[in-house]
Amino acid sequence: MITQQPVSTLVIKLGGGEGVDHAPLLDELPDLLARGHRLVLVHGASAAANALADRAGLDRRQIQSPSGHLSRYTYPEMLEIYVAAAAGQVNKSLVADLQTRNVNAVGLSGVDGRLLVAERKRAIRAVENGRQWVIRDDYSGKIREAHAEVLETLLEGGFLPVVAPVALGTRGERLNVDGDRAAAAIAAALGADALIILSNVPGLLANFP
Repeated sequence: MITQQPVSTLVIKLGGGEGVDHAPLLDELPDLLARGHRLVLVHGASAAANALADRAGLDRRQIQSPSGHLSRYTYPEMLEIYVAAAAGQVNKSLVADLQTRNVNAVGLSGVDGRLLVAERKRAIRAVENGRQWVIRDDYSGKIREAHAEVLETLLEGGFLPVVAPVALGTRGERLNVDGDRAAAAIAAALGADALIILSNVPGLLANFP
């Protein structure tokens, strides 16, 4: 079981990496709902975005910052792929899977209801082959605000919101944002009792047990 603690509002982040099986988690949700918990799911979409990019013949490069952090290079064409994968393919697949489990899920992204507002990173310093360069056509962003009103409306109506990590930019752009940070911002805005992040990120099980 995910948790047996008497919490009332849970925000759960599902990783979107290659080989992640969401079914065991989804199987638990009807029981959690029956016990009175309010649930919000936030999901990633990296594997689906990679697959769509490959089918479209697009370059799916990663950006390495001077500190060593890796992120997706979301140039304009890749943004369309990312939005299609996150807000379309993955989001609606999860909603459909939940509906088959008699969970009344509703899919949305951070753009809907201004749920997530982010500031676009307009100049990103990247390192490649030991040299630094500046990227100016990336459409990723840093979350600045989270507005939970739309989620509260859905939760009060008995729905389970399923959120794709696409944010609304301060100038009206759609932006790729980090799913873990999106989940954390949503949990804070809701005043959630717990934030659970489920991921297959390499290294989390190093030296286990």
